[in-house]
Amino acid sequence: MKGSCLCGAIEVVAPEHNEVSLCHCNMCRKWSSGAFHALHGGQDIQFIGAEPTRYRSSEWAERGFCSECGTHLFYHLLVNDEYVLSAGLFALSDAKLTLEIFTDEKPEYYALHQDSHKMTGREVFEQFAPKE
Repeated sequence: MKGSCLCGAIEVVAPEHNEVSLCHCNMCRKWSSGAFHALHGGQDIQFIGAEPTRYRSSEWAERGFCSECGTHLFYHLLVNDEYVLSAGLFALSDAKLTLEIFTDEKPEYYALHQDSHKMTGREVFEQFAPKE
């Protein structure tokens, strides 16, 4: 599937995907002023046109955006080279909300009413922790 930033300087090519996740963590909400609407794109992502600007937001991840228009493009998990793409880049006519993470950090002023799998921050970190 193909999508682009607001100004069109960066085109994003990713495998077909229609399951949207929301991240309610404090960093994502500060970054986007709301939950980060995300598509798990994996490693096979292409950026065509301008090079995304990258910001190292933690020791395990970086975030990317268009330096021309400011569109949020991705969250890049460095440990496994996985890109989580902004769902707003793509025309998603058949998308479904399937997962919400960091629900323990979600503020009370908004609520979603879809049935989705929900995980706290601790549960997310446990999922990605090295197995002993």
